[in-house]
Amino acid sequence: MPFFLRRRPHAAALTVAAAASILVLSACTPAATDSRPGTGSDTSAAAAVSGLPSAHVHGLSVNGETGQVLLATHEGLFDVSGSPAVKIGPTNDYMGFTATMDPDVFYASGHPGAGSDLPNPLGLIKTTDGGRTWQQLSRQKESDFHALAATKSGIVAFDGTMRTSANGSTWQTVAADFTPAVLAGHPDSDTVLATTRDGVQRSTDGGTTWELNASGPVIQFVAFAGAGEAVGVAPDGSVYHSPDAGVSWTQTGTVTGEVQAIAATSASASDGTLQVWAATSSGLVKSTDGGATFRPYGAE
Repeated sequence: MPFFLRRRPHAAALTVAAAASILVLSACTPAATDSRPGTGSDTSAAAAVSGLPSAHVHGLSVNGETGQVLLATHEGLFDVSGSPAVKIGPTNDYMGFTATMDPDVFYASGHPGAGSDLPNPLGLIKTTDGGRTWQQLSRQKESDFHALAATKSGIVAFDGTMRTSANGSTWQTVAADFTPAVLAGHPDSDTVLATTRDGVQRSTDGGTTWELNASGPVIQFVAFAGAGEAVGVAPDGSVYHSPDAGVSWTQTGTVTGEVQAIAATSASASDGTLQVWAATSSGLVKSTDGGATFRPYGAE
């Protein structure tokens, strides 16, 4: 899972919140000595402390209609809607993970688990049964997409190169002069957001062309709550809300702990409130007031 490593800034670089850092992009990959998930006592210990099923969470998906909360992790896919968490499907390392409008359809990428006969890296894979089984679509043994998003017109993904695909099988290379930590899209829109150390890059044509939002905050994690509404979290934990799909941002609150992934549901949902979830080093937390305050998931 990509993340930002903060360094001390020059005074002239200070703006709001996260822009007070010079951000260096790096990637979380399996250890060279053992590339298979589910190994290492440190991982198990860290997961036990946080209460999460894995110490390495790469993706978080929330279904606003059913209430299902899924974590895509180093040890596989887990339903954490209830307690204890329920493992779904094979033990693969899902480095990239994205939902669609269909509650049973997800796309993923990463590495196969121990005992798996899937290729390494996985390329783009797809499930149509909620993660129990996966179909190989394309770029097997070629791509480990650490950033992945579904849009109205297809898939946007990054494996060192920005790529788009209308069907998940054939790909077009995109000219992008930045490295995204996270890609976020919505299946009802062609707007895509990419978090970078220089700020949020924004595309309105499904990832084909990009423009830097130079006036906005530097955000590390971003998720769409609806087709036109987004939530972001900066490296210092500041939470931002965008009512216009990443054009403007307003700080709403702060989340504590090391954030690994976020998700959100729109204020236009049946309950009428913007809700934000964050998988952190201390556990899964949830905000029911648009990111102003957070409580442990299940305690709200």
